[in-house]
Amino acid sequence: MTFQTGHVGLNVSDLDRSRDFYLKIFDFEVLFESGEADRRYAFLGLDGTLVLTLWQQSEGRFATGLPGLHHLSFQVPDIETVRRAEDAIREAGATLHHGGVVAHREGASSGGVFFEDPDGIRLEIYAPTGAEGSPVPVTAAPTCGFF
Repeated sequence: MTFQTGHVGLNVSDLDRSRDFYLKIFDFEVLFESGEADRRYAFLGLDGTLVLTLWQQSEGRFATGLPGLHHLSFQVPDIETVRRAEDAIREAGATLHHGGVVAHREGASSGGVFFEDPDGIRLEIYAPTGAEGSPVPVTAAPTCGFF
């Protein structure tokens, strides 16, 4: 058998706020959005391909201290794309961890930005190369593991 990730579904507390956030940061397009007041959801994607589904069926903030999702990571082709995402993250006023672009570990060429969506869901946008010389906030473990 061969497996590949299809799409990721996230519970959100405010569909409009989350949809707008993901559209701004990731440049997704809305593929479909429910108009039913009691069943709000949106399908977001790129070039017609579904990437992320948002389901308005939660309250509060993401509980990082409980078992479940650690973070959701998106790979981009180059570090310049990561830096553009960092600018959008800052402009959106989102929580940005580690102060900006960081390497995945000491001596790594891969790296990215670590941040939170409006519900506190931890996210990463990274490039496989180009982060050489970027800070490494956690020297004893992978950067993406502890934020």
